[in-house]
Amino acid sequence: MKLKTINEEEIETMSFDDLAYVILKEKGKKMKINEIFQAICELQNLGQDIYESRIADFFTLLATEKRFIQLDKGYWDLRENHTAKIDLESVEDEDIDETEEEIEEETTEESDDMFLDETKESDDDEVDDEYKDLVVVDEENEADL
Repeated sequence: MKLKTINEEEIETMSFDDLAYVILKEKGKKMKINEIFQAICELQNLGQDIYESRIADFFTLLATEKRFIQLDKGYWDLRENHTAKIDLESVEDEDIDETEEEIEEETTEESDDMFLDETKESDDDEVDDEYKDLVVVDEENEADL
């Protein structure tokens, strides 16, 4: 849809967000919010007082409308012009690399235990022998000693 093909009556009845969409689509480039709203006010023959009183509402409208995206330095554009393109081959390569790293980590963890001799008796028995002569004393029985 182009502005030239829309008659004056239709422009006057169109919502601000629909007009903003048409303006950005036709321009084909990002614009500042005040430029977009000024163009809308001119198209709908709205005065400067309407521009000043509704610019904040227009900002809120664009911020909540999913068709628009706010860019750096106060610029706005159509979200469809800024979609992310995903290269599936590179994503698959990353998944393969991550899987190889996980396998490598698991192998490393298993190899850490390769020096543990599980057939040898543990030294825990020797530690228990150190405490065989110890006696537990209750506070009630402490006076008897």
